[in-house]
Amino acid sequence: MGIADQPASQTTQGATSRRAMLLATFTAAITLSAALLFMVQPMFTKMVLPRFGGAPSVWSVAIVYFQTALLAGYAYAHLLTRYAGPRVSVVIHLAVMVAAAFALPLSIPTGWDRPPAAAEALWLMGLFTASIGLPFFALAANSPLLQAWFARTDHPAAKDPYFLYAASNVGSFLALVSYPIVIEPFVRLGDQALSWSIGFCSLIALLAGCGALRWHSPHENVPADSTAEAPPSWKDAGFWMALAAVPAGLLVAVTAHISTDVAAVPLLWVLPLALYLLTFVIVFARQPIIPHRLVVAVQPLFIIALVAVIIFDPIKTIVGILAVHLAVFFVNALMCHGELARTRPAPRYLTAFYLWISAGGVIGGIGAGLIAPYVFNWVAEYPILIALAVLCRPGIALPGQRLQRYFLFGGLAAAVLVLIVCALYPVVLSETAFNWTVATLLAASALFWRAPLPFAATIAFILLAYHSIVEQPGTTSVRSFFGVAKITETADGQFRLLQHGTTLHGGQRIREANGRLAAIDPPELLLYYWDGSAISETFAAVRARLDRPIRFAVIGLGAGSLACRAAPDDTVHYYEIDPAIIRIARDPYLFSFLWVCRPDVPIILGDARLTLAEAPDGAYDLIVVDAFSSDAIPIHLLTREAMAMYLKKLSPHGMVAMHVSNRHLELASVVTGIAAANGLITRVSDSSDLDEAANPYKFVGTVAAVARSEEDFGTLRQARDWAPAAPDPSQWVWTDDYCNIVGALLRKLNE
Repeated sequence: MGIADQPASQTTQGATSRRAMLLATFTAAITLSAALLFMVQPMFTKMVLPRFGGAPSVWSVAIVYFQTALLAGYAYAHLLTRYAGPRVSVVIHLAVMVAAAFALPLSIPTGWDRPPAAAEALWLMGLFTASIGLPFFALAANSPLLQAWFARTDHPAAKDPYFLYAASNVGSFLALVSYPIVIEPFVRLGDQALSWSIGFCSLIALLAGCGALRWHSPHENVPADSTAEAPPSWKDAGFWMALAAVPAGLLVAVTAHISTDVAAVPLLWVLPLALYLLTFVIVFARQPIIPHRLVVAVQPLFIIALVAVIIFDPIKTIVGILAVHLAVFFVNALMCHGELARTRPAPRYLTAFYLWISAGGVIGGIGAGLIAPYVFNWVAEYPILIALAVLCRPGIALPGQRLQRYFLFGGLAAAVLVLIVCALYPVVLSETAFNWTVATLLAASALFWRAPLPFAATIAFILLAYHSIVEQPGTTSVRSFFGVAKITETADGQFRLLQHGTTLHGGQRIREANGRLAAIDPPELLLYYWDGSAISETFAAVRARLDRPIRFAVIGLGAGSLACRAAPDDTVHYYEIDPAIIRIARDPYLFSFLWVCRPDVPIILGDARLTLAEAPDGAYDLIVVDAFSSDAIPIHLLTREAMAMYLKKLSPHGMVAMHVSNRHLELASVVTGIAAANGLITRVSDSSDLDEAANPYKFVGTVAAVARSEEDFGTLRQARDWAPAAPDPSQWVWTDDYCNIVGALLRKLNE
């Protein structure tokens, strides 16, 4: 009997081994594919970023592109699974992967060196398509395709292959987290692209192994219960698309929000995206570590906390503010994706399910990343998406009783009327009255948080009314690809201010304290440009050192204040990337600096790393770098390579002045490091005797002056506030391939 049983035993062992190999191969392929798919996103976007001045919108548009390409890949996988035979689909997809390999290594193709002055988002989408379109499309199809192949094998786990989706997101999550921590700081971009190409070719080999195992699978496995289950309806598809669209839109909005106030760098890109992917890992796991019922229960509490933080501003550190926004985003995405997992269809409809999810992601991304910037002149999509996240909660329905429905619709109509009145007519409320009103509404919303519709309406009303009420009368907002610029007047009518994001970038006195119109010939310089400021001292030092008319360039236009630092025979050039800022600065009814001091000053449009590089070598005696948007820093203007380019454009005794005032980051040591890497020396001014309280809208800033020798600093050598700075040997020099935002943030917190 033992001898007779041996072949059966061997057959069983062989089947067990084959199934173990099947599971291991499919898991490895889907994990590697997901890692490559999401590693290429920050890697290639970082290649593109300098062409747009480090604008946070670059990543927003990149997310939209990746979501669109993901949808194309999912559609291809769905059609291939539905209409091609098992073996034919393997052959076709391997052919697509091999064809995509011929597009490697990834790089920016010829003819895409400089973006246009308009339609930047469309140009960027075209660049991504021409550069990484085919490889990304091929990778995007792998997750649903491999799950569909696995579901039709004889493996016991094939009855519910959704666990592979969790494995896919684990690979994506690990790739995203490792990129800014392990890869970006230590591997140059060119080497990153080469390593990614090697990984892509390795994936082709793994896919061939999956195809061979699928090819020789004993039979087509179709779960018995799935054949009897009705296919998803259009209502199901719409429901899945909505649940996917809201967190995808929030992903774009939250990422833009945190990037605008710190920097457009992979570290801040991947944090929200990693949390977004982590929610998929959690909800599609066989045993979710966070129960869905708990997430549904706590979501309103997190939203109420976010509204309180936005309006009452109790948290002052950027780390705390980012933590609140990211936590609320995580909970909302987890709730929406939990509903997706709860309502997922049988495995035979798996590719269609992923197709609808991907379509929803594209809708949300396009709405927040492409449409909203042209529809709203402020970031209105964020509060709207928060309210929509509430509507994604289970149990949304109109009240059963007619009287309750009348009450609900009447309240909504009244709220809309109040919002319209607030938008059209200034509403003056004291801070105390406003805070008590908001607190009362938040407390009331907590009472009916189980009813999604009125709760969402209350949250939306509070946030939208808050914007309408705090927006000062006469405020003009201009939104472009590069952010939101606001022109406001102070309550006393003395000053007109240009604000970009959360930071002032220009200001002009329009009336004296007695109410009389201020003199405009010449206009008084304010903010960081006043007489005696650090920036004005650099002009005086260069002028005294050369004893002739000077040639200077300013990177970052603002309101055009520094044009009034020019003597009649000086040569002035501005470098500005945002056409909206140019229109504002040239409008004499807004700011008159250019109109009065240099009406014909050349303003070169485009990113300064590209446009200034075209200037003749030695063209300028002074280069002023003042190109921050809000408090976000353009990393590519603060690197060793950027300083080398500035050096080439300086005259023999010229100077570079870098304005590095920032609420969140310490950057003077960064400038010192990149200067020393080019054989230059640095002096830093970050103090003054100025009484800011007695001199409204005149600020003490941090300015780093860089020159070839001590003699080139001229009078700055004897100035009390200009201290020599030595590079810190413990800090790595920032380059086009490396930056350390976390270090700059920690140094600022320790000041």
